Amino acid sequence: MKKGQVTITITIGLMILILTAVIFVQFKTINQTDITSLENMREDELRTEINNYKQKIEEIAKEIEDTDGKIAEYEKVINTDKEASELLVAELEQQNNILGKNDVKGSGVIVTLTDTRAQKISGEDLRALLNELKLAGAEAISINGQRIVYDSYIVDIGSTYISVNGERIVSPYEVKAIGNTTYLESGLSKKQYGYIDTKLEEGKDVVLVRKDNITINKYTADLNFEYAT
Repeated sequence: MKKGQVTITITIGLMILILTAVIFVQFKTINQTDITSLENMREDELRTEINNYKQKIEEIAKEIEDTDGKIAEYEKVINTDKEASELLVAELEQQNNILGKNDVKGSGVIVTLTDTRAQKISGEDLRALLNELKLAGAEAISINGQRIVYDSYIVDIGSTYISVNGERIVSPYEVKAIGNTTYLESGLSKKQYGYIDTKLEEGKDVVLVRKDNITINKYTADLNFEYAT
């Protein structure tokens, strides 16, 4: 016989031997037991076990149902909280942009006003420029690095310099504005009573440049309401 056949024969023989031993033990156990009492006991036990299994199945089914319900609630809460959190973050970001508390980038214009021997740039010139830019839809404005926010103020300090947000600035005055470049430029360059033409006629030095990438830094001071709620 080949080696493989010998191995198969030995394996089958061992399986038959083990099976015979198991059957012998079972017969011996049955012979030593009262068949009637065993059958009765098994019937009672079966009924008990069946009832137990039914109860366990019902309990497990109820637990599964409860668990599925909780999972659904948790998923709903998680999704709702996630959406609410994302919405709140987006709204907070938008409000911070509006309040000037974030650095912002975008296209727009840069207007530079420079003192000359004949004419000096005044706070009124800057205030008028801000009004024109806001009217043209500027979303963010700064003057010499000072972010313009809701409570910004521009005042002349004698004839020496101009104060913006309490900070001293001097010529040249670089006014950055982010927004629709076309609207901003056309709003300042109107041929009749336009800001730039008006200032040039007054003998003041004003230069407007379009820029695709302007950075305006955030407002660093505190923004607090004392009386408004």
